[in-house]
Amino acid sequence: MGMTMTQKILAAHAGLEKVSAGQLIEADLDLVLGNDITSPVAIKEMDKMKVDGVFHKDKIALVMDHFIPNKDIKSAEHCKCVREFAAKHEVSNYFDVGQMGIEHALLPEQGLTVAGDVVIGADSHTCTYGALGAFSTGVGSTDMAAGMATGKAWFKVPSAIKFNIVGKPSKWVSGKDVILHIIGMIGVDGALYRSMEFMGEGIKNLSMDDRFTIANMAIEAGGKNGIFPVDDITVEYLKTHSKRPYQVFEADEDAEYDEEYTIDLSTLKPTVAFPHLPENTHTADEAGDIAIDQVVIGSCTNGHISDLRTAAEILKGKKVKKGIRCIIIPATQQIYLEAMEAGYLKTFIEAGAVVSTPTCGPCLGGYMGVLAAGERCVSTTNRNFVGRMGHVDSEVYLASPAVAAASAVAGKICAP
Repeated sequence: MGMTMTQKILAAHAGLEKVSAGQLIEADLDLVLGNDITSPVAIKEMDKMKVDGVFHKDKIALVMDHFIPNKDIKSAEHCKCVREFAAKHEVSNYFDVGQMGIEHALLPEQGLTVAGDVVIGADSHTCTYGALGAFSTGVGSTDMAAGMATGKAWFKVPSAIKFNIVGKPSKWVSGKDVILHIIGMIGVDGALYRSMEFMGEGIKNLSMDDRFTIANMAIEAGGKNGIFPVDDITVEYLKTHSKRPYQVFEADEDAEYDEEYTIDLSTLKPTVAFPHLPENTHTADEAGDIAIDQVVIGSCTNGHISDLRTAAEILKGKKVKKGIRCIIIPATQQIYLEAMEAGYLKTFIEAGAVVSTPTCGPCLGGYMGVLAAGERCVSTTNRNFVGRMGHVDSEVYLASPAVAAASAVAGKICAP
């Protein structure tokens, strides 16, 4: 029996000719990622190991993004800890105020992740980089510490689910709608510790930003990782953003999959995940009359320039409904600059929205948009668990930038 794309990448990094589902392996790492919340824990664990430095100063990325600029003394102390560690070990890829960005948008933009890589990150949405044809997955801070020290990690080789993507999406259907549809179909544990492998002729109709969004939320279906094949769109992105060599791995024709699904993009509609799980999905046109208090457009899932372009297209010449707070967050400084040069920021401000510096902020109920009891938010973020964005009695509805922008104007959940 052949190997899946994920299995081939893991075999290569373990120095093995073949691996199979369930096998325990030790693999070499191309990048270890941490942020301002998870890195301090890993740094303390490294101190306990009494190791002499990091395994490779160019293969570690430390991104201050959750509470940046610092929102309080605790977050300032966390960042100080990481800042001093990065300086002590001469970590090349340290990102702070001025070079900031939400980690999972920033690393591909900076060319730090490429096809064929094995990447671990102390953040569950590290699976984002599978959009580039890499194996990437989230780990705990202790595993991050071991990775920074040794450049290696242990994995149980995952089995896989195959998603055959066909057709072409209609205008307002994006990667967010695709992954919400899939999660609604298989459930939040439908891909538990399995690789979600996307392939098929319809992939050519998904932009890189769509793919980043889909791979990002593989974890919301319980997946170990999500991964896309490397095609011309991927290669063009890699050439534009990275100088690193990359390696293309393709699944064998006789690769074994636990399950196979076909997703016809042409049949999908703008989709919303109701509280309090990403699997609780409904199409936006069947949402009913649900009044909202806040809209957030941003995050590692949907803070790309294409997301802001979509929001600007809908908000152009319109006004956010009185009483609605609309918060827009470009995912990186570069995206912020592109949005400014394209006139999107002017459109947002004239519509009555506010534009934040890049931060995870409201996604995890951190700051820049925390919800009070009884409030409802339409958000382009990736999770809507109880209390995720604030008070336990608040509600989060996950949606695409198109649905979020349209809902900001309407004052209730609606299709664009």
